[in-house]
Amino acid sequence: MKIKKLHDLYFRELISKEEISSIVKQLVYQVKADLPKDEVPLFIGILNGCFVFASDFVREFNQDCEITFVKLASYEGTTSGETVKKLIGINEDISGRTVIILEDIIDTGTTLQEIYEIFRNKNIKELKIASLFFKPDVYRKELHINYIGKNLEDKFIVGYGLDYNGLGRNLPAIYQLTTQPKMKNIVLFGPPGAGKGTQAELLKEKYNLVHISTGDVFRFNIKNETDLGILAKKYIDEGELVPDEVTINMLKAEVNKNAEANGFIFDGFPRTEDQAKALDEFLAEKSERINGMVALEVPEDLLVERILERGKTSGRSDDTDEEKIRNRFNEYNTKTAVLKDYYNAQGNFYGVDGVGSIEDITKRLADVFDTL
Repeated sequence: MKIKKLHDLYFRELISKEEISSIVKQLVYQVKADLPKDEVPLFIGILNGCFVFASDFVREFNQDCEITFVKLASYEGTTSGETVKKLIGINEDISGRTVIILEDIIDTGTTLQEIYEIFRNKNIKELKIASLFFKPDVYRKELHINYIGKNLEDKFIVGYGLDYNGLGRNLPAIYQLTTQPKMKNIVLFGPPGAGKGTQAELLKEKYNLVHISTGDVFRFNIKNETDLGILAKKYIDEGELVPDEVTINMLKAEVNKNAEANGFIFDGFPRTEDQAKALDEFLAEKSERINGMVALEVPEDLLVERILERGKTSGRSDDTDEEKIRNRFNEYNTKTAVLKDYYNAQGNFYGVDGVGSIEDITKRLADVFDTL
């Protein structure tokens, strides 16, 4: 489940683009079934919000038809106005035609009633109304709606042609107004040897956040033989990767244990795009979101030297073999590149110079954290 910020408000995905496509196809099927054979209907879309729906509708209609658009007053902010402006844009001779009004959403019905009254006096053969969405709880008119794609609660929505103060019309899905996230949730990334663990400990104290390390969570569950730990150990012992579902369930349990936290630093998770999507969906259920993916950026050769030096005392065999170290970097770079694209698309990726003293790096990270 995705979260979008438009101006000062947050919206969560309510209806996917795939479901919208299915609704449009069903509406087209119903309209076609009611039309006399060989009749060329005139579709009239109500601007501004209807342009996306009308475009998809006539493409799906896939037989002779005409389409035009009219313009009336739309939304201002999050409330539907009761004043309707003049109708603009109808120049065709529509007498004797079957006219079908296409609406993206019908709530109070005030605008639609005005349009209907104008067209009803134009000697039309038949006048029908098709609406992608309908809010029955707030509908105030007795006008019959011939075709309804989906009924919705009276909640403010954006996307697929609908906007909030000009933004959001180009979103392919429908998003519903939600509460502003109360937590600061950060995905902290860094290549091996970058000091990510050290920085996570410092930052969690500075911002009063909970540090969730995937490695620590795995070790805790396996050591304490929780159901998830036993399941994870089974995969590990068989030399298989632990499925995403097991990992995300461990993370969910850890988050739920800290329900009153100010936020989380996720360390070592997500590692794949599927995991990132699962984390987004989980947080969205709580009206929360990832505020940013922050990645420490350090030249590889410098880190190899640092890890080889650490290997003299760490006791880890993979810290003393340069080939193994570089393989770890290749794995990191591959995964980071995928996640960088994912979070970049959300406007949530932040690269931070990871070279310098611990204090200097903490200051750079804090400068980013303060903006999230």
